Amino acid sequence: MADYLVIVESPAKAKTIERYLGKKYKVKASMGHVRDLPRSQTGVDVDNNFQPKYITIRGKGPVLKELKKEAKKAKKVYLAADPDREGEAIAWHLAHSLDIDEKSKCRVVFNEITKDAVKESFKHPRNINMNLVDAQQARRILDRLVGYNISPILWKKVKKGLSAGRVQSVALRLVLDREKEIQNFKPEEYWTIEADFLKGKDTFQGAFYGLKGKKEKLQSKKDVDNVLNQLKGDEFNVAKVNKRERRRNPSAPFTTSSLQQEAARKLNFRAKKTMMVAQQLYEGIDLGKKEGTVGLITYMRTDSTRVSDTAKTEATNYIEQSYGKEFLSAGKGKKKQTEGAQDAHEAIRPTSVFRDPKSLKGVLSRDQLRLYKLIWERFVASQMAPAILDTVTAHLVNNEVEFRATGSQVKFKGFMKVYIEGNDDNKKEEDKLLPPLEEGTKVKAKKINPNQHFTQPPPRYTEARLVKTLEELGIGRPSTFAPTLDTIQRRGYVALDNRRFVPTELGEIVTDIMSEYFPEIIDVNFTAKMETDLDSIEEGKNKWVKIIDSFYQGFEPRLEKAEKEMEKIEIKDEPAGEDCEKCGHEMVYKMGRYGKFLACSNFPECRNTKPILKEIGVKCPNCKEGNIVERKSKKRRTFYGCDRFPECEFVSWDKPIERPCPKCKGLLVEKKRKKGTQVQCVNCDYKEDAQQ
Repeated sequence: MADYLVIVESPAKAKTIERYLGKKYKVKASMGHVRDLPRSQTGVDVDNNFQPKYITIRGKGPVLKELKKEAKKAKKVYLAADPDREGEAIAWHLAHSLDIDEKSKCRVVFNEITKDAVKESFKHPRNINMNLVDAQQARRILDRLVGYNISPILWKKVKKGLSAGRVQSVALRLVLDREKEIQNFKPEEYWTIEADFLKGKDTFQGAFYGLKGKKEKLQSKKDVDNVLNQLKGDEFNVAKVNKRERRRNPSAPFTTSSLQQEAARKLNFRAKKTMMVAQQLYEGIDLGKKEGTVGLITYMRTDSTRVSDTAKTEATNYIEQSYGKEFLSAGKGKKKQTEGAQDAHEAIRPTSVFRDPKSLKGVLSRDQLRLYKLIWERFVASQMAPAILDTVTAHLVNNEVEFRATGSQVKFKGFMKVYIEGNDDNKKEEDKLLPPLEEGTKVKAKKINPNQHFTQPPPRYTEARLVKTLEELGIGRPSTFAPTLDTIQRRGYVALDNRRFVPTELGEIVTDIMSEYFPEIIDVNFTAKMETDLDSIEEGKNKWVKIIDSFYQGFEPRLEKAEKEMEKIEIKDEPAGEDCEKCGHEMVYKMGRYGKFLACSNFPECRNTKPILKEIGVKCPNCKEGNIVERKSKKRRTFYGCDRFPECEFVSWDKPIERPCPKCKGLLVEKKRKKGTQVQCVNCDYKEDAQQ
């Protein structure tokens, strides 16, 4: 019989930890929270200092019964939930359910699930940190008061199934504000003049800079003509050549936010998927007989970029062995933390840098390997030397008209040998070399190209951009980003168009209501301050009841006003311009979890629905009768199929094109590659670059 009982949240985590602790320990999983506020009521007594009413979560009775049985047999019970506020709250609820003294040394925390980290943590058990519990409890109660009081009003006045949450309402407002910016944007004309220069047999590019040494903007065709008319011939003098060495430092290792952003850019992962796969890597993967089940990364909910001395030493040894001493970081200075970062645990990093991605190729799933590789590369790069770039700027002058040509070359790769951070604009970093240029020499302008441009509106939010913005504004915490984005999509408040958030009519209506009746809930500064207040509870500087009471004093009168004054809003369905083939009534557009679809207006008598089909102008190669249409899978991935489905079952993940293969007359499709789109035949080896 085991002497000690250890309780964690998940079976995967339990399996990993039990291996490390030995026969005296039995490790069981609580499967997350065992107690929560009731779903059928608010569960908060506002007249009694906002005391919460906790009940056993439906379905958790057997789990709790088993844990109680095991706890009675054990000499000591250790609560080893995750090392954050949520984990501390889970431990506290377990302590109450199992009659464990919360002031006893029953709490064990570790930042990584490795043998050394787990064994060391059991040498230093502590009591439950009530400041952490209170901070989490305050968030839960606050969100319940907002959600369970505003949502029923929306059900009555707008439609069933709507919800309003503290963080989700601000996220939705940001999407809507951006859409208004785009709609109100007035493009402004501007021009550029680019030139192809010739130096001997070498050609290089330059662009207009200014007149008489001063930078000039070109806002019209007239400005361009004035510049071109001032040029005398095609010969330019190399007036000055500036050469300098530039150092580029590596990015800090991942926080939750930066991991979600980079996984979106480089792996096309949604925030929810990133966190799900990261959880698997953290809890443990079976690496076979030699190592068994091992946690591969540190805890993945963090806003800290701190790295332990042990991990730094291991990284230093790895980099020296793999790349050489010159690639080691000088270790100057400390990376600046994001303002408001809790720094409760380390950055996200591999638990052992010597466990490189190649060694895990046959063990991890494709998604696990891709995310692990990203985390591993980012961490290793963060501990490496800066890259050194040589940059050259040439000032080219013709009759006081100045063009400038710039070039850069990586002199020493440093961290760039392992990893380069992505960007939202998908710009590729390439060496752009200039031929050897010396002051006083002449170059020839082979071709001068004036180009008209118009300023562009700000881009719609991708998941990565929205997560970054929420973090910068201090809205939410690492654990809230993914569920927040998921909620506004599930409620039909936003839709995804080309992986960018577009507000729906429903989203606009809900935000307008919130603006009128609950302005503080969607106020960015108010919500950010509330996060700071929750942090102050964690730090022991504030009492949770005081924070909740301060909020509720202003919130309660607004609820009463909304109940009395808010008028009922009828959302009319948009006609689709076709009749239902089952009952003859008009079909209308509806918004569902996966975007717009067609439904019969005679609902609920007729429940006919069908997807909105987008033809791409290609005949079905299978049945020769139908047309190929664009469809969406349940995971919102685009694919292509015949509009005669289910009679014809042709499907393709790649977009078919109209013309046949010139080699075998088979079907040509567009394949997306990192370096651009390529056209390929599905039957033979024919390939060509797609025309942009």
